[in-house]
Amino acid sequence: MKTATIFRKIITSVGFLVLFTPQITHAQLVPQPWVSVGSKDGDVTYSVGARALNWGAELGIGPDSATGVDVLKFISLPVVSPYVGLGYYSEDKGLAVSGGVQVGAGDNLFLGAGYNSVRGINGQLGVRF
Repeated sequence: MKTATIFRKIITSVGFLVLFTPQITHAQLVPQPWVSVGSKDGDVTYSVGARALNWGAELGIGPDSATGVDVLKFISLPVVSPYVGLGYYSEDKGLAVSGGVQVGAGDNLFLGAGYNSVRGINGQLGVRF
């Protein structure tokens, strides 16, 4: 009986500790912009994007001058930030899925690589303020 009571108290204490532990907060809500250049079927593709509060938006130009917007969701890890996204493109390209990773390369710089089903493989260079 005593062991069960002690075990319940420990589990409850750990639960409250996890629930009320302070989380990392962002001192500034300044977006982190980036530019991207890629390739799909021999065509050069371009995009610009920005990230804030682990969400991002990317405006891209793909093959055949197809333009579109992707909404991205980032997973913040200490150095690496993987992301997945969903977008829509013109010129009958339709729905696009994307994914990639951004890696901190210094205090104010990050590099990334990603894939978009319309724009292909791309490299990213961005700035943190």
